[in-house]
Amino acid sequence: MVDLDLQKLVGFWREVGLASDQNLALKAPKRVEGLFLTVSGSDLTVKAAYNNSGSCETEKIVGSEIDISGKFAFPGHREIHVLDTDYSGYAILRVSLRWQGRDFHVFKYFTRSLEDDDPLGFWRFRELTADTGLYLAARHGECAKLLKQELI
Repeated sequence: MVDLDLQKLVGFWREVGLASDQNLALKAPKRVEGLFLTVSGSDLTVKAAYNNSGSCETEKIVGSEIDISGKFAFPGHREIHVLDTDYSGYAILRVSLRWQGRDFHVFKYFTRSLEDDDPLGFWRFRELTADTGLYLAARHGECAKLLKQELI
């Protein structure tokens, strides 16, 4: 993305799918269901709702934009890079993290809606991840709904 408008990213996003060439990334017991993003200057605050073996948990982390527009560094050797978005329907992120001395990269596909998968966004997601390998569709969960309602 060139010249990402951070203010237009603000708000609720539901994880619809992910792609990775590393099986471990797809089998995490703690699965993101939704994000609520806020912006202050070049800082991005992410409130993530997780489903952890059937119960909802949230985590709030703040990252700072680094080297290129749309790339953010977070504590714990984590980075988020916004690869593509139309701001109103879908966003495709590349999440990178270092765990047990290894680098992991996961492509994540988000929509604004709790129900719809945004056909254009899904097409772009498949196009960007065509040679990645493993795919997994996200579950429709209560944690994303609660996050959108800001109850958790």
